[in-house]
Amino acid sequence: MATDNTALFLKYKETRDVEIRNELVLIYMNVVKYVAVSLRNTYAKYGDFDDVVNEGVIALISAVETFDTERGVKFETYANLKIKGAIIDYVRKQDWIPRQVRRFSRELDDTYNALYTELGRSPSNNEIAERMGLTKEKFAKNMADAASTTTLSFEELLYEDNFGNVDNIGNEVDRGIYEQELRKVIAGAIDALNPKEKQVISLHYYERLKFVEIAKVIGVSESRVCQIHSKSMLHLKRRLEDYIKM
Repeated sequence: MATDNTALFLKYKETRDVEIRNELVLIYMNVVKYVAVSLRNTYAKYGDFDDVVNEGVIALISAVETFDTERGVKFETYANLKIKGAIIDYVRKQDWIPRQVRRFSRELDDTYNALYTELGRSPSNNEIAERMGLTKEKFAKNMADAASTTTLSFEELLYEDNFGNVDNIGNEVDRGIYEQELRKVIAGAIDALNPKEKQVISLHYYERLKFVEIAKVIGVSESRVCQIHSKSMLHLKRRLEDYIKM
């Protein structure tokens, strides 16, 4: 992946030869596969791997066509961002989330943020349920249903607010410093979770286990894992939003 294909990019920019473009696409196909695999928990229930890869290939072609070698950014970085954005857009366009789940997720986000501001800490599930006028049972069910929504929302938060504008990537040194700082912020936000939440986040995002697999590992129901995940995402989003939107 570290291979320098600058000469090939310059030749394509000069000639716009489709054969050269296709050669570059073949060289960097592993970027598409990498991003598709890294996001599989986001789209697993709603799209096939091959369909997602196809979306990624289209984005890769666009990346080849628009890449500027003079910007001082590695093509792999540029392509990764465009491919990730295309896959997230593809998932969002599937409209697989029922309207009532979308509505609950928005209300949950608003309620969590309001209580966080009022209390100066992460509110408990009971406090959120009471503010939303829901029974504990109904709140738990809705939290489980919203798990996939919060997964996608978290991916969008990281993508759109940090990396969505490829014109603002900056040089590789600055980007490296930014990413290093962001990793520290994310690590700090995760450290603030309770042990069970940390475990779910670690297994889901780092070990890439599905919710049903996590349930077997920690000895609870899949529904309970979804609830824990949804609450964790609320906390992480709140901790990251201020930093990301600086």
